Amino acid sequence: MKDEEIDHPQAMKIRQGIQDAMTYSLPDKNFSPKKIDVIEVDIELDNLGWDFHNFRILNLCDIHMGQWINPEYLDDLIDYVNTLNYDIVTLTGDYVSYVIDGYDEALKKSLGKLKSPGGKFGVLGNHDHWMGSDKIREIFDQCDIVDLSNDVRLLSRGDDKLNLAGVDSCTVCADNLDAVLAKLDDDYPTILLAHEPDFAHESSQTGRIDLQISGHSHGGQLIIPIVETTPFRGPNSTKYPVGLYKVGEMTQYTSKGLGTNSFRIRINCKPEITIITLKTKNKQRIPVE
Repeated sequence: MKDEEIDHPQAMKIRQGIQDAMTYSLPDKNFSPKKIDVIEVDIELDNLGWDFHNFRILNLCDIHMGQWINPEYLDDLIDYVNTLNYDIVTLTGDYVSYVIDGYDEALKKSLGKLKSPGGKFGVLGNHDHWMGSDKIREIFDQCDIVDLSNDVRLLSRGDDKLNLAGVDSCTVCADNLDAVLAKLDDDYPTILLAHEPDFAHESSQTGRIDLQISGHSHGGQLIIPIVETTPFRGPNSTKYPVGLYKVGEMTQYTSKGLGTNSFRIRINCKPEITIITLKTKNKQRIPVE
């Protein structure tokens, strides 16, 4: 999206009006579980305590409300998500596309009814900043979503702990990894939420992040069979555009996301709900009687 477009709100409203007309004219605009991939990924982490073994993280990203995804679709999708098995929900950015006004209440309604036993945690994407980061953060607050932008929360389960961290969008230079690192407890493993996957190049070099979860790329909206990658790679998603990667000692996972940008076309690249199950590498001693 060009900066001059963002600087002209009326032009953006006209663009959104055209988008609305196209979205609601679609013959298959309703949500169906058959149209989406629920991707299950097992990831081993060093020093993960046994109380976090099989801990399940459900990640949603790139909703792009109002651009092909309408409020009714999102509402039904959230109802479906609530039927799945997970411990916490993470959200990794781009909740809107062209405008927030007119979609903020629908977004608040859907995210507000999103259930999560262990809490909801999110960061912002580049579109959220372009369209109004303050309003997105207000929606987070009203929906009990912890804003992890350049922040850390220490999760506890039994006797074990886990760092859950986040950085704000690097596309708009809002990221502050130093602030995150200063808050980490190095006695425990760390998961980082970062909208842009290529931020993994920076986060991996710290040696203090075990797993980064991202979106942003939409999987390129076209994935080549067999090689399972995409030729379409935008800014900040050229290195790690889709799926699982090893970046140094860190694991990077990039979701295909829920919505699309510009074109609704997805080829071999269904929208995605990701469930990451954490596994410990620690050996467990079983007492013998």
